[in-house]
Amino acid sequence: MRYFIQFSYDGRNYHGWQVQPNAHSVQAEINHALSTILREEILTTGAGRTDAGVSAKMMWAHFDCAGEIDSVQLSYKLNRFLPEDIAVQRIVLVADNAHARFDATARTYHYFIYQQKNPFYRDFAARFTSPLDFKLMNKAASLLLNVVDFTSFSKVNTDTKTNNCRVQKALWEQVGEDLWRFEITADRFLRNMVRAIVGTLIEVGRGRMTLTQFEEVIARKDRCAAADSVPGNALFLVDIQYPYL
Repeated sequence: MRYFIQFSYDGRNYHGWQVQPNAHSVQAEINHALSTILREEILTTGAGRTDAGVSAKMMWAHFDCAGEIDSVQLSYKLNRFLPEDIAVQRIVLVADNAHARFDATARTYHYFIYQQKNPFYRDFAARFTSPLDFKLMNKAASLLLNVVDFTSFSKVNTDTKTNNCRVQKALWEQVGEDLWRFEITADRFLRNMVRAIVGTLIEVGRGRMTLTQFEEVIARKDRCAAADSVPGNALFLVDIQYPYL
């Protein structure tokens, strides 16, 4: 039987979501917890990947098990078993062909930045001290809604068959006295895509890149044309949409 599991995690202590050799991952923790409690080998399939240090306020994965489970009790047991930086919200029985990654129709990320020294922001936001023109950054961000190929904002040598994505929203908003949030929603994201986009938008905000140059970066389809990626601790996966949940 197939189940979807919804959970959240503080990604600062992990080398990303996906299981990998010689690195601590969120997926490995959840696989181990499920396998231990259900007493059978459980391998989860996530809705996507998050990079090292990136957190998720909402993440989904699916897994198969031999028989029907009490999802409420399993959620309770998992939260007792898992480390404090991973929390399970719910487990849902789904169709046998449901897929956490391929069935997702939209994903939303938030990136937080601040400018004045603040000990309460530093763990989950990135500090940029240069003056930033957020109106100009939003003009640049709006151009992303018409982009198809996001190769300039993707890590190279990945296993994706296409770098095409459809961005539905890209917007900077002030959400605190000295706290800004970039929200971006798309049907799919490439590895490192959001952090590369934010880094390049900040170059626009600093006055180091014009809107025309930003368009040229996109058109070149070359990761070297875009700016450096921003730190991962300020990035959060916050929503994943499915047609049946």
